[in-house]
Amino acid sequence: MNALSAALTRGTPAGAQPLRILTFLHSFEPGGVERVALRLHEAWRAQGHDARLVLGRTAGAMKREWPGLEYDVLGPEAIPSAAWETLWMIALLPRAIRRIRPDVLFCAGNSYTVVAVAMRLLLGKACPPIVAKISNDLTRSDLPAPARPFYRVWLRIQGRMLNRLVGMAPPMREEIGTLMRAEDARIAVIDDPSLAEADIQRLAAAREAAKAAPRAPGRRFLAIGRLAAQKNFALLIDAFARMAGPDDRLAIIGEGSARRALEAQIARLGLSGKVRMPGHVSPLDAELAAADALVLSSEYEGVPAVVAEALAAGLPVVSTRCSVSMEDMLGGGRFGLLVPVGDASALAQAMEDIAKLKFDEAVARDQSRRFTVEIASHGYLALMEGLARA
Repeated sequence: MNALSAALTRGTPAGAQPLRILTFLHSFEPGGVERVALRLHEAWRAQGHDARLVLGRTAGAMKREWPGLEYDVLGPEAIPSAAWETLWMIALLPRAIRRIRPDVLFCAGNSYTVVAVAMRLLLGKACPPIVAKISNDLTRSDLPAPARPFYRVWLRIQGRMLNRLVGMAPPMREEIGTLMRAEDARIAVIDDPSLAEADIQRLAAAREAAKAAPRAPGRRFLAIGRLAAQKNFALLIDAFARMAGPDDRLAIIGEGSARRALEAQIARLGLSGKVRMPGHVSPLDAELAAADALVLSSEYEGVPAVVAEALAAGLPVVSTRCSVSMEDMLGGGRFGLLVPVGDASALAQAMEDIAKLKFDEAVARDQSRRFTVEIASHGYLALMEGLARA
């Protein structure tokens, strides 16, 4: 990983006790939630705090991105726990908490809140205070209507059981307060640390180098994310088929269970020479530098890290309205175009129109600086210190 900038050297004040922070993750499988959690964990350690990382298993492509990272594993990896990783963590994490005795538990995203609530129930008063990052849109309009009342109840349970709730952009504050029934004093907003300042500089340099190199004709569209239903890459492929010219190309970077279905769709639409899916790629510099636009076709998101990365690379964005925060991230239309969720025709039209956007790379890059670990790590520490010392 890139070295953290000098801003992170402002560590624990003289005379203050370092915080012991426990972050729990299922694995190194690629995901925005996990990548941000690892970035924060590294920053807290660099600032002199006793940050501990506990994993359910060590599998996953991101492991090679974090050489030298220290972590604990919950149990014997000879037991295949991937299919029931949440139950595995609920069963074994209490023992790790009792042994490590952290001041604060950091819940990295919505997919981990069930574990956090379980810790509160299993450990009772012995459970450390929990800071939970809300990593996804809470309205979840993609859910079947019969499931929505139960989901709303689950949100309210989280709102009662988790000590502090962190929205990743200002528009999330009202959503968290309304849907999770949390009072304003327990809600914080800390822009999601998708980047470090060094990442922004590197992505900008890669973009400038790409501009100087010869390129093939046609437009280049880029999508990044797990090949899973949430990302709805089937919609993106459909939209691309509707608008693509002979020389246009689409790259979908990521891996997941939907690969076969997406490959079949690509073949059925006659796009085999135009759409490529190379799997997990890291770093993304070359892909971002070569693209003309990033496209998000998701059903729901929180504050997608790939959008911050695209802005840092000087790329405009086409996205569904998959998050209450997307309008804010895209500067009210200065940095991209928004379309309704699930609308292939609107997505295709926006992909056609994105080249007409009056897009300023320098201003977009400044927008991306909101989402740096240099800023966010200190925000989380201030929140955690207040909670742990209370």
